[in-house]
Amino acid sequence: MNEKYNELCLNLKGLTDGETHPTPNMANASALLWQSLTDINWAGFYTLEKEGYLLLAPFQGKPACIRIPVGKGVCGTAVKENKTQLVKDVHEFAGHIACDSASNSEIVVPLHDSEGKIVGVLDIDSPKIARFTEEDKIGLEEFAKILEKACEWKQ
Repeated sequence: MNEKYNELCLNLKGLTDGETHPTPNMANASALLWQSLTDINWAGFYTLEKEGYLLLAPFQGKPACIRIPVGKGVCGTAVKENKTQLVKDVHEFAGHIACDSASNSEIVVPLHDSEGKIVGVLDIDSPKIARFTEEDKIGLEEFAKILEKACEWKQ
């Protein structure tokens, strides 16, 4: 993992230390990503609801889609496949949901509770095509693990 993500992870550990509630932890995590990453236009979270959809959670950026069905769009696909989605060009992703027409690339990392069940996703968009790399994937998956461990997720 590169130095930028090492620093992001250390900062997130400090921000979440002693706090187990997901909402403030996601709020601080999205703000940290927003101020630290370049060429992004949205950074935030969706939480998985029992009814089978993702619900908008803390974020930074323009207003966003409120509900996303599991299996739909990049976020819903990340949940359905339980796998990080690194999309270099969202216009080539079948079923992409365009919450912001300026978004051209996206990365979505599933979030899990202590039992390994999916509780939501970390979602970051960029106006640049191919903004996210394998290095970003590795760094953001580690960032997500820190958040997963810090929070007591309730479903």
